[in-house]
Amino acid sequence: MLKKILFYFSVLLLAAACTAKKEEVKQNTGPQAAIVDVIIASGSSVSSIVEANGSVVANEYVELHPEISGRLIFLNVPEGKTVQQGTIIARINDADLQAQLLKEKVGLDLAIKTEERLRKLLLVNGVNQADYDAAKTAIDSYKADIAYTEAMIDKTVIRAPFSGTVGLRQVSTGAYLTPASLIATIQQNTKMKVDFTIPEAYSKEIKVGATIDIETSDLKGTKRKATIIAIEPQINVTTRNLKVRAIIDSEGINPGTFVKVYVASNTDAKAIMVPTGCIIPDDKNKQLVLVKSGKANFVNVETGVRQADNIEITKGVNVGDTVIVTGLLFTRPKSPVKIRSVKTLEQLSK
Repeated sequence: MLKKILFYFSVLLLAAACTAKKEEVKQNTGPQAAIVDVIIASGSSVSSIVEANGSVVANEYVELHPEISGRLIFLNVPEGKTVQQGTIIARINDADLQAQLLKEKVGLDLAIKTEERLRKLLLVNGVNQADYDAAKTAIDSYKADIAYTEAMIDKTVIRAPFSGTVGLRQVSTGAYLTPASLIATIQQNTKMKVDFTIPEAYSKEIKVGATIDIETSDLKGTKRKATIIAIEPQINVTTRNLKVRAIIDSEGINPGTFVKVYVASNTDAKAIMVPTGCIIPDDKNKQLVLVKSGKANFVNVETGVRQADNIEITKGVNVGDTVIVTGLLFTRPKSPVKIRSVKTLEQLSK
């Protein structure tokens, strides 16, 4: 009887030991806490810089074309030199027009004399009213013809429309020109304008008189100031962009130069910034991992302004939330985490 009791007691002890071992194994195989670094979400001041592409254009620019066809008999194109407004650039042969003008002036003199004679006769009823009216009409007709011919002669002279720098000569003396023939270009470089486009979402940030920064490709890292002088009133319905024009100092910049334009939008003093690398993108959303009650909590977020190393969170995170910035690969939804250290944005940017 004693042997049976000892046997059953041994079996119970063995079963208890096996159960305890299984419980220990079960505890040892549970989820391990991921070791992570975090930051505490806080509001900070951030200025949105909108980058756009632009082109430099001359303050005034025109292609010089003749208004009438004819042979070029005079050409004054000082290539690359400055000319004053009204300077004669070219002349078209106007010999036929001058001859026509002389003929019309002779006809006018005769018409005036005829009108004077008929007016004296009309006073004594020596001529009827219709003949006198015809003579008077002939004077007006000759005057109109003379005005037209003088206007045509004036078109044979091509003058500088404004003071500026003349470009390269495109024709030679003796060439037959038409209104489609390009003689040269002239542009005013005392002031330069920058034309650029900006997405319609930032249209409220653009105001006449505001200052922007521009950067040319040959002077990277060096920015110049420009002042907005005009805004296209209508947004382009195809590109959804707004066209803007600014004026800059022309020193060292040629028309047509490609520039980068930097426009500062409103400064937000409550922006929540996080390192760009802690954003988890998927097909539809962007996610951050927060620590709540010692566990990883995945939340969908919306982003705003992007800087060199950080990005603004506009929705999904509140001030005071604990955001995981390292060890993201080892976290799973609702899995335990162990915080190794609390970082700052300045420490993570180094």
